[in-house]
Amino acid sequence: MAVRQLRFNDDGILRKKCKEVTVIDDKIRDILNDMMDTLHYTENGAALAANQVGILKRLVVIDYCGYFLKLVNPKIVGRSGTQECIEGCLSFPDRLVKTIRPQKVTIQALDETGAEILITGEDEMAKCFCHELEHLDGEVFLDKAIEEVVLQK
Repeated sequence: MAVRQLRFNDDGILRKKCKEVTVIDDKIRDILNDMMDTLHYTENGAALAANQVGILKRLVVIDYCGYFLKLVNPKIVGRSGTQECIEGCLSFPDRLVKTIRPQKVTIQALDETGAEILITGEDEMAKCFCHELEHLDGEVFLDKAIEEVVLQK
């Protein structure tokens, strides 16, 4: 396992759409493990999408709000309610914005063994699911900003 290099700000890979994973093998599991190592190595990280470490595959890792997930080909299959959120991102350090997100989100994905999983997250977890899955489509949280949050120095 290894810590991968994060991609930042205007790196073009953050705007590229990730490709679906067709085979979950040891190579994919190694990438997921590297992504989790990278997440744990990086301060203030909750989750990480594969393109944030330069890999254009539909992979996400999450260690947040009691969830420890390695997701392959995740997609949102349900959403309800609305909430105002404050969001930051490992790929855009020192930036915070307000967004409007669903209050409840259900995602469908495969785990690292290829088993199908269905998970519902509310509040902070719903925000996290939306944020990370948008990365896979080449979207970033700044696209959803309704207001910039000024950081106190």
